[in-house]
Amino acid sequence: MRWMRYRIKTKTEAEDIIISTLYDIGLEGAQIEDKIPLTPLEKEQMFVDILPDAQDDDGVAYLNFFVELEENGKVLVEGEETAPEELKDRIQAELDELKEFNLDIGEGSIELESTEDIDWINNWKQYFHHFYIDDILVIPSWEEIPEEDKAKMVLHIDPGTAFGTGMHETTQLCIRQIRKYVTPETELLDVGTGSGILGILSLMMGAKHVVGTDLDPCAVPAVADNLKNNGVDEKGFDLVIGNIITEKEIQDKAGYEKYDIVVANILADVLVPLTPVIVSQMKKGAVYITSGILNDNDKEFRVKNACTEAGLEIVETTYQGEWCSVTARKPEN
Repeated sequence: MRWMRYRIKTKTEAEDIIISTLYDIGLEGAQIEDKIPLTPLEKEQMFVDILPDAQDDDGVAYLNFFVELEENGKVLVEGEETAPEELKDRIQAELDELKEFNLDIGEGSIELESTEDIDWINNWKQYFHHFYIDDILVIPSWEEIPEEDKAKMVLHIDPGTAFGTGMHETTQLCIRQIRKYVTPETELLDVGTGSGILGILSLMMGAKHVVGTDLDPCAVPAVADNLKNNGVDEKGFDLVIGNIITEKEIQDKAGYEKYDIVVANILADVLVPLTPVIVSQMKKGAVYITSGILNDNDKEFRVKNACTEAGLEIVETTYQGEWCSVTARKPEN
């Protein structure tokens, strides 16, 4: 499939009005390029691992609209064919009309180019390269392990559409805490396992067995691929799809008073209702490692309060960037 890209140069404050205006003529799904820094709340809501290096905001924005290009050279908009240049003229007319209303849309220029089928996944390769979590090397499939790193613990993982890669600070906070407590006898429960990174690394660190839970069925192939790519026996990792907070069936499948470590790298708003439930899955003396908590007094307090109200003892709080991890323990008696 081929596409025609209409790339509009404008100003950041005009993004919404232009997107809304062009939606009315059949253009949907704008890809926005700007340099507006993400707020802490946006980072929390997105929870993405891979972001390009941020640059200073210069107020300039580019809006990219991709329209299907037919074999006859015309573009298809709302089921009707039109010449690419005619659509460009319609877009320009809409932009000129906004200017007539004294709206500052900046340059308002339009670039037009055809492009082959858009490979959204592989586009991330330009941003994602190997990196280190302390002495652990995390590397994608398209890179070779550096000679000097071949003796390190190596996690092979590629960025995907739904789950993380280990680059996110919250994931790294969890990995460091797991490393402190994992033993050859560890039974570990990973709530919200996603790509299975935490469980897989736990097995690589010597854990006996891992159970992961997730709401998203896409976790099944993601975990399977990552187990295979890292040479980890799939028998050591069981995956349960469902909501462990609200579904008794999922709680039963996970098992009770079974785990030496429970790790939950989610968000504070999920950790609060999760905590009183997950205590039942923990052995006496088990460790509860949480992350995905924005480093502000309110969210950290709420997670710690949920832990103490559930009868857990706070062991440690660690920080990295804008995030924190709270580790608690279930009393021995």
